Amino acid sequence: MPSIKLSPSESILLVIDLQESFLKIIHEADRVLARSEFLCRAAKILEVPVLASEQYPSRMGDTDARFDGLLDQVFGKMEFSAAANPDFMAALGSAGRKQVIIVGIETHICVSQTALDLLAEGYEVVVCPDAVSSSSQDRHKLGMERLRDAGVIPIHTEAVAYEWCHAADSPKFKELLAVVKQF
Repeated sequence: MPSIKLSPSESILLVIDLQESFLKIIHEADRVLARSEFLCRAAKILEVPVLASEQYPSRMGDTDARFDGLLDQVFGKMEFSAAANPDFMAALGSAGRKQVIIVGIETHICVSQTALDLLAEGYEVVVCPDAVSSSSQDRHKLGMERLRDAGVIPIHTEAVAYEWCHAADSPKFKELLAVVKQF
C-alpha cells in the first residue's frame, strides 16, 4: 500500500456530483454534505484549489447550494469518471498538482471510476470515506474496499485538513480550528 503525505501546494480537492437530485437517495447524505463542506472550507483557508463535477447537469441540476462560493471550477460531464472528461483533465493538468483528494457520490460508481482513472494517470489519489457515500451502505463499503485494494488512500477529512495545515503555529491554524469546531 503506498503512503503519501498531503501538501496544500500539491493538492487539489475534487467534489464529485453533489447535486440535490442525487442526494435524495444517498445513504447518510447529510454526513456527506457536512464533511464535504468542511473540507471545501478548509481548502479555501489553506489555498487548495477546489474543482467539482456535475453529472448531466442539464437534467440533474446543480451542485447543492451550500457549496456556492467554495468551488473554483465546475465541470459538467456525461462520463461517470470525471477523469474521462477532457475539460476536467485539462484543468487538472494545468494546475500542475499531483495529489487529488476526492469527496462526493456515489462511492461505487463515479467516485471509484474517477479515482481509478486518476491513479492510472499517475496521480496520488485520496478518498475521504466520511465524505463519500452511495445509495446503500453496502455499495459504499464495497466501493471503498475496491478503492483501497487498488491503492487509493482512505483518509478522514479532518486528517486531510490537519495535514494540509502542518502545525499549530501555522498562520492559518486559528482560522482552520474555527472551521473544525463549526463542523
